[in-house]
Amino acid sequence: MFLSVFDLFKIGIGPSSSHTMGPMTAARRFLDEVAGDDWPRPAGARVDRIAASLHGSLAYTGIGHGSDRAVVLGLAGETPQTVDPDQADGIVARIAAEKRVSPPGHPSYRFDPATDLVLDKKTPLTGHANGMAFYAYDASDRLLLKRIYYSIGGGFVVSDEELQRMKAKGSVTTEGKKVPYPFKNAVEMLAMAGRSGLSIAEMKRVNEETQMSREELDSGLDAIWSAMKGCIDRGLSQDGIMPGGLKVRRRARQLHDKLQEQWQQNRPNPLLANDWLSIYAMAVNEENAAGGRVVTAPTNGAAGTLPAVLRYWLHFHPEADQASIRDFLLTAAAVGGIIKTNASISGAEVGCQGEVGSASAMAAAGLCAVMGGTPEQVENAAEIALEHHLGMTCDPVGGLVQVPCIERNALGAVKAVTAASLAIKGDGVHFVPLDAAIETMRQTGLDMNERYKETSLGGLAVNVVEC
Repeated sequence: MFLSVFDLFKIGIGPSSSHTMGPMTAARRFLDEVAGDDWPRPAGARVDRIAASLHGSLAYTGIGHGSDRAVVLGLAGETPQTVDPDQADGIVARIAAEKRVSPPGHPSYRFDPATDLVLDKKTPLTGHANGMAFYAYDASDRLLLKRIYYSIGGGFVVSDEELQRMKAKGSVTTEGKKVPYPFKNAVEMLAMAGRSGLSIAEMKRVNEETQMSREELDSGLDAIWSAMKGCIDRGLSQDGIMPGGLKVRRRARQLHDKLQEQWQQNRPNPLLANDWLSIYAMAVNEENAAGGRVVTAPTNGAAGTLPAVLRYWLHFHPEADQASIRDFLLTAAAVGGIIKTNASISGAEVGCQGEVGSASAMAAAGLCAVMGGTPEQVENAAEIALEHHLGMTCDPVGGLVQVPCIERNALGAVKAVTAASLAIKGDGVHFVPLDAAIETMRQTGLDMNERYKETSLGGLAVNVVEC
């Protein structure tokens, strides 16, 4: 079982890894299949028109999460990693006007977003709540190719066939990669750490370096933090109203300015660390809500929690250095991989406990590790953070990752720091194992009503009166 740190931390654009990055990736993947030779074509047939339909959670909250926009960008040949957020609206507007897409390396295809992109709320696809279907037609509108994909959280996309194989295996982890420390749960992770004498970060590093050089790994980790830091900095410099119609105003810059003033005047403030944590997290998630560049950590909806805790480490701990940033990310990825393997990081599957809850657990583990925690203390920190997010619903108002998502990231960061602090003061012995908390999250997600799983059909999404 192996999930790379780069599977958990993907650089892309907001506002949602499942609803934006996933559909964009799926659309781009469909283009590759259209151009491929592994599907039967009638003699002389040529693809002339492309269409797509979004189902389940993608249909219910697709407009608010920019899923429709993401599909159009993907069919234009863009990827979440490389698309310029400042150019995206222009690309979408041009395609709507021309009613055609012309992806690089392809002929021009007919595609009218107004009619060829359907948000189908009536026909769920059975594999996952985030389902998509793509279609290719010839000039006479004869169907030549249909493909179904699922966006399973954190920007991961699988085909219908791949999902069925993964369900049969009981795992959604990356296949075919053998590593020296193949822990699939926390019990195995602690046992391997005990036998090897290595930290969790060191074991994760050894695993990663079977796939790439140390220089490539460190460069990639540094790029992840650089993107996270850049997102915080940009979020702290912006103000105004976020898009989507709720008229929610950005607050991070204004709050940051007030904190800076207090910091310079050396005023006593017992809540200072919490204030900085909250502002860092809000800055990221305001950027995400505006469609800016973020890092899945492990998802876009939870993208602010972990960067806020890491920035807090650098802000308040003089011993923080570049090596500790890498160890933080490696430790967090190890815990995130266990959660994804045994439960889910998808709000559409298990609610916000799988997004902000997972992010808080990952951040708590990373912080505890760089503060000198033993593997047992790190596991305890992750468990504390996850346990106190169990049952959290995903109920974005208006289908937008603004209310309550932005503040939830801030509180997830505060919980992560508290969890790490509690764990580091103990000896690692605790009552509830991390694996038990993860299994509880999985079971809770199965029992949770669909209204509370990113559909905006329940919770705050229906009880908050828009002003």
